[in-house]
Amino acid sequence: MADENNKISNQNDAKVKKIIDDLTLFDDDLMTLVFNKNIPATELILRIILKRNIRVISVDAQEEMRSPIVGGRDITLDIHAIDEDGEEINVEVQGSSEGAHVRRARFHSAVMDSRMLKENDPFKILKDSYVIFIYKHDKFGKGLPIYRAERVISEIEEPLNDGSHIVYVNGNYKGNDEIGKLMADFRSTSSDGMNYKELADGLHHFKETEEGRDVMCESVKKYAEEYAKEYAKEIARSEERRVGKECRS
Repeated sequence: MADENNKISNQNDAKVKKIIDDLTLFDDDLMTLVFNKNIPATELILRIILKRNIRVISVDAQEEMRSPIVGGRDITLDIHAIDEDGEEINVEVQGSSEGAHVRRARFHSAVMDSRMLKENDPFKILKDSYVIFIYKHDKFGKGLPIYRAERVISEIEEPLNDGSHIVYVNGNYKGNDEIGKLMADFRSTSSDGMNYKELADGLHHFKETEEGRDVMCESVKKYAEEYAKEYAKEIARSEERRVGKECRS
C-alpha cells in the first residue's frame, strides 16, 4: 500500500511539474507571481501598451474590489497599478475566451471609479482610469496589435474626454515591433530568448530556480484543490436541479 501511495504521489508531482513547465504569462498562477509588487515589469508593459512612460508607485496582483452595492458583484483585479498622478490602471490577462464580454471592461471601470471619490468630492477631481485587457487571442479578429475604446460624441465625432480608457491587446499578434515582442514574451514557456529582462527575470525565478518552483508548485496545487472543490459543488448543484425537476414531473 505504501509503495502504491508513493507511486501515486510521484505521478502527481510529475503532473504538477509538467503544468509548471508549460505555464506562460497568460496563466493566472504565473502571471500573479511575476507581477505582484513588481513595479519595473508593470511599468514596462504599460509603456509599450499606452505608448508613454508611466511611473508606477504601487502594484498589486489579484486585488479584490468590493462592490459599493450591498449584494453587488465584487471583482478581483489581475493587476492593479497606481501611477504618480493617482491614475488607476487595471490590467486583465485573459488566457481563454471565457469572461471576455466587452461589458466586463465597462464593469471593471465602473467599480474602480466608484472608489476614487469621497463624500462631497467634486466630480472634476476624478482621476483617469485605464482598463487593459491582454487577450491570448485576437478579440476583434482584425489583426491589429491594439484596439483602443474611447467615448466619442457621435453627432460631432469628437472625444468626450471623460478620463475613461479601455484598451484591448491582441496576444496573438506576432509583429516585429515592441508590442509583438511583448506578446512573444507573454507566450514564452522559458526565459531563454525572451525580449524583455523585466519579464524574463520573473519567469526565470518562478519556473527555473528551485526556490521559485517550490512556490509555483504550491500555487498550482492550491488552485487544483480549489477547482476540485468548486467542480464538486457544481456537480452537486446539477444533481439537485435534476432531482428537483424529476420530482416536479
